Amino acid sequence: MSKSTRVPGYMQSKGARNRGPLGDREIRYKCSMQNTILDVLRARPGWQEVSGPNPPQQQQLQQQQQQEKKGSGEKSATQNKDKSGVGNAAGTGSGSVATGKSSSQNSAPSNQLPTTTSSRSSVGKTGGLMPPFLPPTRNVEGDWDFHWCDREWLHANYDTMFLQEHQKILHFRNHYELTRKNLMVKNLKRLRKQTEREMGKKEAESFDFYPTTYELPSEYHIFVEEFKKNQGIIWIMKPAAKSQGRGIFLFRKLKDITDWKKGEYQPLTDPNREVPETYVVQRYIEDPYLIGGRKFDIRVYVLVVSYNPLKVWLYRSGFARFSNSRFSLDSIEDAYVHLTNVAVQKTAPDYDPDKGCKWATQQLRSYLTAKHGSDAARRVFQGIDNIIIKSLQSVQKIIINDKHCFEMYGYDVLLDDKLKPWLIEINASPSLTASGKDDYDLKHGVLNDVLNVLDLENRLTGKEKRVGGFDLIWDDGAVTTDDGAMECSVNSVSTTSNSFLGCHCDRKKHLREIYTAAQALKKSTPS
Repeated sequence: MSKSTRVPGYMQSKGARNRGPLGDREIRYKCSMQNTILDVLRARPGWQEVSGPNPPQQQQLQQQQQQEKKGSGEKSATQNKDKSGVGNAAGTGSGSVATGKSSSQNSAPSNQLPTTTSSRSSVGKTGGLMPPFLPPTRNVEGDWDFHWCDREWLHANYDTMFLQEHQKILHFRNHYELTRKNLMVKNLKRLRKQTEREMGKKEAESFDFYPTTYELPSEYHIFVEEFKKNQGIIWIMKPAAKSQGRGIFLFRKLKDITDWKKGEYQPLTDPNREVPETYVVQRYIEDPYLIGGRKFDIRVYVLVVSYNPLKVWLYRSGFARFSNSRFSLDSIEDAYVHLTNVAVQKTAPDYDPDKGCKWATQQLRSYLTAKHGSDAARRVFQGIDNIIIKSLQSVQKIIINDKHCFEMYGYDVLLDDKLKPWLIEINASPSLTASGKDDYDLKHGVLNDVLNVLDLENRLTGKEKRVGGFDLIWDDGAVTTDDGAMECSVNSVSTTSNSFLGCHCDRKKHLREIYTAAQALKKSTPS
């Protein structure tokens, strides 16, 4: 092992030391989710789940043990004082009880763990039974190769972790620079201004894919000026850091947000008052492209394995999410008309769980091609490519790049009636809970191919431009396609870009082919 990669013994767990290359042994994984990703990981040949709770659960258990010990110490202290006839510090008699603070200080340091275990069990956050003691030391943090964690875990643990050379973990440290709605627009505006300054206004027009947006409360007065210039148009208010349509509402008049303004916008005169929640207010797209009279947006899956250099994979399959009700501007308060989130639509009284409200991206591309021609459909998906690359470039110099990290984004894109794509939001944790069999098959394939691209098994050459359903569209520059690689199910004009969103995808056949080719190449190449 080289000097630069040598790990001090005290920073390694016994199970993690000298375990050999990943391709020659089982891959140990941890997963914070209880949905499709856990199914994928458990079904993956040669992958083994690491037992024991995650650090947040360990912390919860420690706190519980400390509370139990504190309670035991208080009881013991009280009993002793009753026996000796000593009450409080002033010695006022046995009827007085010492304070909890005093008992806690006299019992044990707050970070000292109990040396004995209890036969009682406690119920954790997941509802399952967990013994109130820490797991064996061989399962301490670090004894894993792959961790599909949630954002809260990353924020709580990333800065104190030491990651070994081979370990992979979901999320970059400050992924929120792209996935918080206010920061996303802030970064896009900054890159647009830079592009206009360095390359001219025409090139800056390529950033015209997000609605006019202001952050509240910080830009409230600027928003009011813009609002007065465009009387009568519809605006949409969104919490900056919430998902699944929570907290979103539409309005036409300033008085419609008066209550919100009074409650959240006012300056913080009370130092003990919590910071008001950040919102974004956007110009609502009043002329969305409709199919069957209903509004929809498109979910696109994007995998980023590096920001420096920027390396981006685009998944061919996705879905269009339709509203459950016909579109109308007469009822802007009706969420079933204007919000396409599945979490919202499935609560509609007439929602059909078997039918759902989704189209596969391939079906959408075929529809657009049949109705508007192949050139128009191609321009739609090229526009989506532009949105993906420009948005990632806007945070390329800001994201804390770490070779151990990767990100699977869920992009939400809306088409207007001129077939222009608009970026609605970007999700760092797109839903992996399936709403039906087709949805489950799609997400199962996406997640399997994320693992295939990451290639912890070391089965690829590293030169592939396609892995399963993922196509490499950017590798420190635009990626061009190989001859004959176009596999669209529609008669589309040939393209040089290695991007095939909405095209045919026989992922299992392709995986067999690239694994066979990679194995043959490795055998023929001297080590």
